[in-house]
Amino acid sequence: MELLATVAPNVVQSIRAFRVPDLQAEAAKLGQHFLYAYCLEALTKQQVLGKIALSFGFPKPMCRNLDALSDCLTDMIYKAGPQPGFLIVLEQLPNTQKFDKEARETLLDVFRDAADFWADRKVAFRVFYSFE
Repeated sequence: MELLATVAPNVVQSIRAFRVPDLQAEAAKLGQHFLYAYCLEALTKQQVLGKIALSFGFPKPMCRNLDALSDCLTDMIYKAGPQPGFLIVLEQLPNTQKFDKEARETLLDVFRDAADFWADRKVAFRVFYSFE
């Protein structure tokens, strides 16, 4: 049985019982892009955005704010041609004074909007996250 059989194709959810190596293997099996960002050392929104940009191979200047990150996750990739799907892991999102619960939810909203963008194009876009 597929690891993601019970997971919607376009979703942003807690990583829960999934393990990162299993998700990476499943992405390879499905022929989808696997994007991973480990954010534990980030303390601010700028640092989290920088970690994501670096980890995903996005041009850092293009991910200086949430709007730019949104463009990278949607339009920039869409313009690159047909996509096989995405499996994304955001691990250890920080819980700091400068990146609090509200900031985390706002970041996750960017990924939720991207999931909707890709759903409209019938491309899987699954995001799993964990908090510090």
